[in-house]
Amino acid sequence: MAAVLGLGGLFIKTADPAAMGEWYRRVLGIDWGDFGAMFAHPDRGFTLLSGFKDTTKYFDPSPLPVMLNLIVDDLDGMLARAEEAGVEPLGRDDSDPNGRFGWLIDPWGLKIELWEAPPAADKN
Repeated sequence: MAAVLGLGGLFIKTADPAAMGEWYRRVLGIDWGDFGAMFAHPDRGFTLLSGFKDTTKYFDPSPLPVMLNLIVDDLDGMLARAEEAGVEPLGRDDSDPNGRFGWLIDPWGLKIELWEAPPAADKN
């Protein structure tokens, strides 16, 4: 059965993503690159802490200033599981070179991005 393998990322809306990165670099010593702070995942892919410009539409239709990304082992299976539980997926993207993505909204309005990492991203 399809499963969540771990946290793929936490994305936070902010007026100044660069300042956010600088704060995390200066205060916590986190290496913050163009896309945020990347931490290797023990099984596949990575976990990303990232700031998005507060005007982004990527979190829509969620009204919340955060989005959760979860690494999954089988995107098709996870989306089918959600549908079986009565949750209609918002969409999917199988064309991204970073992997396959699908989106849901939880009952509290949080947008959840499901990410099946490509084989090349395994064992970083």
